[in-house]
Amino acid sequence: MTISHFLADDLQSKSQILDLIALAKTIKGSPAEYSQALAGKSVAMIFEKPSLRTHVSFDIGIAKLGGHALYLGQQNGKLGERERVSDYAKNLSCYADAIVARVFSHQSITGLAEHASVPVINALCDLYHPCQALADFVTLAEQFDDLTQVKLAYVGDGNNVSNSLMLVAAILGVDFTLACPEGYGPNSEMFANAQALAEQSGSKLVLTHDASAIGAQDVIYTDTWVSMGDDTKFADIEASFMPFQVNHAMMETTGATKVLHCQPAHLEHEITTALFDDEKYSIVFEQAENRMWAQMAVLVTLFANQ
Repeated sequence: MTISHFLADDLQSKSQILDLIALAKTIKGSPAEYSQALAGKSVAMIFEKPSLRTHVSFDIGIAKLGGHALYLGQQNGKLGERERVSDYAKNLSCYADAIVARVFSHQSITGLAEHASVPVINALCDLYHPCQALADFVTLAEQFDDLTQVKLAYVGDGNNVSNSLMLVAAILGVDFTLACPEGYGPNSEMFANAQALAEQSGSKLVLTHDASAIGAQDVIYTDTWVSMGDDTKFADIEASFMPFQVNHAMMETTGATKVLHCQPAHLEHEITTALFDDEKYSIVFEQAENRMWAQMAVLVTLFANQ
């Protein structure tokens, strides 16, 4: 498999995604066999947004592969303000063997990839969260033998996480339902792209604004209703979003057996505490762990192509 960057879900083919899922599971099962995969390599990690799981999973994952991670936090300001994105990319390429970037704008990701001479990994932007989606499908692959038989529903705010989930589901042939309040659905261009991909794979893609019309599902996924950096007040959206709260009643109505959340969770808002902590349904911490293994698979693949 040849990939030069890991920027967006819809830039990956079905075989590439499946190969990454399989490799993540292999590394997770035998991490010692990959302990020198990044020996002598350094990875620069740009974080315009603070993070727990993304920072820790990349840092420790890189160390498990024998590499070195350098954290570049908010002290350098937003990309493109203190200095051009192109200059940032070219400078980091002088020192680092790869760049991981968690940024506000997808334009920053594409700018880094355009001007860097080393691989660039999108660790989150406003349009995509491909590392999260890959980890999510690794988690699903651990729970279900055939992903194409899984019915997955995302319930809540249409955002970068739902975009990536929707796109990967469409590419892999997974039936996907997106349930969002009116006015909080996906970008129309992103949804049209996912529809086209779903037609190619033969999967079913449904968008509904009725929380009671989700239908039969195997897995329910949710995320915070107010994304990091958004100054929207909960009181202003409560009436629109509360019918979309993921709880035990929704699990029973849909027949779903598992619930996912990319965290941090705002308990009693998008998901109840009882469901988030329910060991029968909740696999949110397995999902969080798989961020590391999925990202390690991306790094191993990128460096194998050099």
